[in-house]
This record gives sequence, structure tokens and C-alpha cells, in this order.
Amino acid sequence: MSTPSRAEPVAVAATPVDLSVRLTADALLEIVAARFGLVRDPADRWDLTVRCSADQLRDVVQFLRDDVRLRMDMLLDIAGVDYLSYPDHREERFAVVYLFKSLAFNHRLALKVMVDETDAQVPSIHDLFKIADWHERETWDQFGIVFSGHPNLKRLLNHHEFVGHPLRKDYPVQKRQKLSVNDPMLDQLVLRLRQNGYTVLEST
Repeated sequence: MSTPSRAEPVAVAATPVDLSVRLTADALLEIVAARFGLVRDPADRWDLTVRCSADQLRDVVQFLRDDVRLRMDMLLDIAGVDYLSYPDHREERFAVVYLFKSLAFNHRLALKVMVDETDAQVPSIHDLFKIADWHERETWDQFGIVFSGHPNLKRLLNHHEFVGHPLRKDYPVQKRQKLSVNDPMLDQLVLRLRQNGYTVLEST
């Protein structure tokens, strides 16, 4: 009785991406306008930026990520904008801009959420895109815009005793802010361990 030979691995060609379905800026705008009533931001003269309210943000982001025509599966950045000294600006002082890209189709879209100075907060999307965890912390650290629902909104670029937010320009620029006690960052370590399924025993 002969022993069957071991099967050789078969190379399977990856399914090529059909770049012919890459959507134009007008086509992208038509889809999100029909679904959410979003409009193009007139301040962006070169690329596609659409206005979105804070209340719509999470639904829009999930739609951009999951819709088969869009597949915006990469969050490139979250950027804060302060219009305090912007010429002729009459809207809310701040904005948060989310930059998305589709790795499958290579089209891009930016979402802009206007944020009022007296209630500077937007919902967190850290659970929709993991990288948003860090982007949101950086934007809060620099601009003071709160991302409600973020699991650990702590400073990322400035030390934990820093007072104010540098890009908000709300502190004396020439005043040095010294750090007296280092942050051991144990709370972040405990959070990461718990997220990975570990049980952390707290000492008493």
C-alpha cells in the first residue's frame, strides 16, 4: 500500500482591485448627500470636504467605513482647527476635520465638524477606528476639544501638569510650565491589559 504524497501548496492569486469603480468627488458627495443630507464645505477649493454635525458624526463615519461603494477603511488623521484669527470668519470658533481614504479604491474624503467654543466637544469614534484613540487625545491636548466617550482622554504631547492647550492660545506663551512629578502612566497600562483580556489585581 503506497503512502499518499503530501499535497503541494497551491498559490492563490489575490483578487485584483477594480480601480474602475473609484468614485469621483462629485459621486462621493452625491452618495453622502443622499444618505445624510451633507453639503460640501466651500472653504475646500481643491479636495472634497463635507460638513457634518456632531450628532451625525458616528453614523456618517460608520457609513463611510462599511458601505461597499465607499469602503473608507483608513482614518488618516484627525485635525483641530482654530478660526479665532481667520479673516471674516463668522461661524463657530473651532472645527474638527477627519481625513478618510479607501485602500481598495483610493478615493478620499474629509469630514468637518464645526465646534462651538462654549461647548467644545464631539463624540469619540475610537471604537470605529482604533487609531482615533491617539488622534483624539492629541487634538484634545492641543485644542481642548473634548471627545465624549473616549476611554482615556489624557495628554499625549504635553506633560500631565500642563495648564491650557497650546494651539488654543489660552496661556502665556513665554511662561514656562515645569513638571514636578512624573506620570507613571499605570492607568493606561491597566486599561491596555484589560482590553487584551487580562485580569488586573489592584493593590490595597
